[in-house]
Amino acid sequence: MSLNERESTKKDTLPGRTIMIQGTASDVGKSLITAALCRVFTNEGWRTAPFKSQNMSLNSYVTWEGKEIGRAQGMQADACGILATTDMNPILLKPTGEMSSQVVVHGEPLRDYEASEYRENYLPAAGGIVREALQRLRETHDIVVLEGAGSPAEINLKDRDIVNMRMAEWADAPVILAADIDRGGVFASIVGTLELLEPEERDRIGGFIINKFRGDVSLLQPGLDWLEARTGKPVIGVLPFMPGLELEDEDSLSLSKQHAYEPIDAANEMRELDIAVIRLPRISNFTDMDPLRFEKDIRLRYIEHAGQWGYPDAVILPGSKNTIGDMIWLKETGLAACVQKHAAGGGAVVGICGGYEMLGTRLYDPLHVESMVNETDGLGLFPFEVRFAAKKRTVRVAGTGQLNKKSSPARIEGYEIHMGEVIWPHDEALVHVHRPFQLKEQRLGTDLNTPSNLMPEGASTEDGKQWGTFIHGILHNDDFRRLWLNNLREAKGLSSLPADLRFHERREAAFDRLAEHARRYLNMPLIYGMLGQSKEGKP
Repeated sequence: MSLNERESTKKDTLPGRTIMIQGTASDVGKSLITAALCRVFTNEGWRTAPFKSQNMSLNSYVTWEGKEIGRAQGMQADACGILATTDMNPILLKPTGEMSSQVVVHGEPLRDYEASEYRENYLPAAGGIVREALQRLRETHDIVVLEGAGSPAEINLKDRDIVNMRMAEWADAPVILAADIDRGGVFASIVGTLELLEPEERDRIGGFIINKFRGDVSLLQPGLDWLEARTGKPVIGVLPFMPGLELEDEDSLSLSKQHAYEPIDAANEMRELDIAVIRLPRISNFTDMDPLRFEKDIRLRYIEHAGQWGYPDAVILPGSKNTIGDMIWLKETGLAACVQKHAAGGGAVVGICGGYEMLGTRLYDPLHVESMVNETDGLGLFPFEVRFAAKKRTVRVAGTGQLNKKSSPARIEGYEIHMGEVIWPHDEALVHVHRPFQLKEQRLGTDLNTPSNLMPEGASTEDGKQWGTFIHGILHNDDFRRLWLNNLREAKGLSSLPADLRFHERREAAFDRLAEHARRYLNMPLIYGMLGQSKEGKP
């Protein structure tokens, strides 16, 4: 039984209503439109939950039960103000190569599959798993907002579909088709999608949302009129592009658009700290860096080769789904040598999860858990080795963090997702290594005020300039993040700044801005009509 089921009274009425957001392509904004509707329905008093039967992403989230789901569904659950559970994303695919993925079922790794093997051998059984998960959500919620994947018109995939039109049929969900006008060809993408659907699938589509519009909507009106006449279906709304929304993205495709190769404008030139994040080929959980985007004294940039190194005040090695493969890439690009030289000169280096594993002397993968390479050298900044095990550790943690003995400890929380195990030597090599974090596993009802059962985690130099941790979300802790940034400022002779950025509060405000945006530009009475319900009353 999931956490939400334990906390909710099971409804005596019919299962909750469903509505589904599908798209004409990937990255058209399905996840944020889903989050917007989740927040709107929640703010209007409906018990609402998100659902995506199958998600492919390296950006994941750990539930309070210690299970792994897609980051987007964790974010959407936050928009609903509820705890995320694996029922919201029963199947997660984490790519391990060009044609293979680790398959995570209800938060637990099943095994790695080649694409064709997964399609032929596992998808037929997956249908029952996702339908049961959806049914449990419907039993405890008034509305479940489903999200599709890619496009429902991918005709080569339709006979094994468990995430688009077949899922809508199983859920008996009306479908809203979203399209991204920023890509161009928006009317062709909508009409072309409809043409490739079966008649009963077209009938399920209740209308369209045109997303990311810029400009004067009156100039678009002739096209909207034509679209409605051509298809016989309404345009539910035209959503203007929202700059600076500040909610996390689904995958690194969005990362490319937002962060990589950001030009140095006048505002960036005035920022006092330059932080470079190494964009690994298999980067995972890049949302770890999100709070840095909003610190006023930071210029944040992503780099992919030594020519982009510049003069960073700090370098971050983020998470990776294939740590050995990305460590080898680091050497081939010359970035490994840059990191080592930077550290040798007293520069600041941070490693998170896979990036932390790279800071050791040697990485071993005898079981080929992440890579077909047995072992490789690490960066050698700390004297530990890493061995990849068959069992993944997924857990939420909380405790304190103290990068050096002079700084005050700060309260922290986050989550771990890793298969690597750090092996420390038992000798004098540890004399100059500080264990900066004291943690306990965080469950519902955990008393964080008692220091019992705290365990050391991570590694840092005595001065705190170089450090690493398995904790995803470490930089989402406002006081700890500012302590680290003030250490960087002190090293440059700059005065410390207060921890003014309260990231959680800013994120909650972003959800409300997103919901208000949806209320303003979408035909909400029409959407409620698709649910078979007016705004008043309960389904």
